Amino acid sequence: TGCAITGGTFYNPAIQQFPASYNGKYFFADYCSGWIGMFDPSNNTSSGFATGISAPVDLQVGPDGKLYYLYRGSGGVLAINYTANQAPSISSQPSNVSVPTGQPTSFTVGASGTAPLTYQWQRNSVNIGGATSSTYTIASTIAGDNGATFRCVVTNAYGNATSNAATLTVTAPNTPPVGTISAPANGTLYAAGDTINYAATGADAEDGTLPASAFTWQVVFHHDTHTHPFIQPFSGVRSGFFVIPNTGETSASVWYRIHLTVTDSGGLTHASFVDVVPGTSTITLATARSGLQVTLDGQPHTAPFSVLGVVGMTRSIGTSSPQTITATPWTFASWSDAGAMTHNITTPAENITYTATFNPQIAKPKNESLTPLGTPQAGGGALTPVADSSSLATNAGDGVVGDVANERGRPPESAIEPGDQHSPPNTAAIPDAHVAWQRFVGRWLALRSAAPRRFWWDTSPHGIITALLRRTASPTQ
Repeated sequence: TGCAITGGTFYNPAIQQFPASYNGKYFFADYCSGWIGMFDPSNNTSSGFATGISAPVDLQVGPDGKLYYLYRGSGGVLAINYTANQAPSISSQPSNVSVPTGQPTSFTVGASGTAPLTYQWQRNSVNIGGATSSTYTIASTIAGDNGATFRCVVTNAYGNATSNAATLTVTAPNTPPVGTISAPANGTLYAAGDTINYAATGADAEDGTLPASAFTWQVVFHHDTHTHPFIQPFSGVRSGFFVIPNTGETSASVWYRIHLTVTDSGGLTHASFVDVVPGTSTITLATARSGLQVTLDGQPHTAPFSVLGVVGMTRSIGTSSPQTITATPWTFASWSDAGAMTHNITTPAENITYTATFNPQIAKPKNESLTPLGTPQAGGGALTPVADSSSLATNAGDGVVGDVANERGRPPESAIEPGDQHSPPNTAAIPDAHVAWQRFVGRWLALRSAAPRRFWWDTSPHGIITALLRRTASPTQ
């Protein structure tokens, strides 16, 4: 597997160093997985060629017939040459090391050649018993190790190679420093937009109180199981602050980790961290008529819809209009927070529900007479009820309207039929009538028609309303 082909070249050199079977083959490298593959154009097949390369970025065939690769890992250019039986060669030398007394240290060598390779480390040119891997480790250095040299002899069936000698310097005893983050406390709650102040102290047995230059800070943003850099490592201060953004990632599964590393004069370090975690609340988007569509941050959802969010984050809520359910169009009227149809909110500290109100667009009845349940008075401004409020059962103190003159031009709150969940006054005293009830500012008005219908109540000027209340001919569409 791989992720990025970063170099490629055909093998057609003037001097053939590889066998003839490699002529015309295409070599390519993968940066992430550190391998070189070979592609055969004659049959469109590919196969592995080399592995264990540290971040290759380019391939070239040299005039000597070798395949050269540029690698980014530790930086360098190496050549691949063909040999059926190759003696060992040292590809990376052990380095000099300086450590305090009592601290561990290691030496490492790199080698190539026909396998198997064997390793033997030497101290001051004398074999070290049991030191037979590519890395040799001293668990705890002592003063007597100062000045000792270490090298490795690599051997296979076709020869051997000896590395350069690396020198071990053992300094005076040194203990690691200790850094303590004093603020914020681990687990501190934050809201988006908050300023987070951080501070720490550092001490070392040999150096005493550590200077500001010994402090290195880093802040990492954690999201679910992965991370994003938030503040890159920087040094030189014992304290500081940063601001939590109120836009961006909206998931509630997030937190910030504040890392501190302190370093003493001998190069020993101590690392620690604290986490600040978000306060959260649940946002619910609802509609007065359930099942309508709403949006959160531009994504559609069916109401009611709930989501856990970080307190203080800016979110966008919205809806669309009109929407149709069971053949009835519904038109947006308002949000419970008085915001526009689409608008931004700030996630509050407590759970909250935002409700969108919609009005149904109810069709006007066609070819049907409407007869008031009462006698219009002169001027059309009043209706005489068929019965007074004592003879009709009422709900919550509602009465049958007699005079609607003062209500002209006021848009109705609802238009319902008997049997709807919000019942108007009882219709038992009005025989042989299909009744539509219209509520006007706390009171009910009844109209009778030839068949049960939902009635259209026009919200245009009061003359239209009055005409509908008094009309006996078929109303227009």
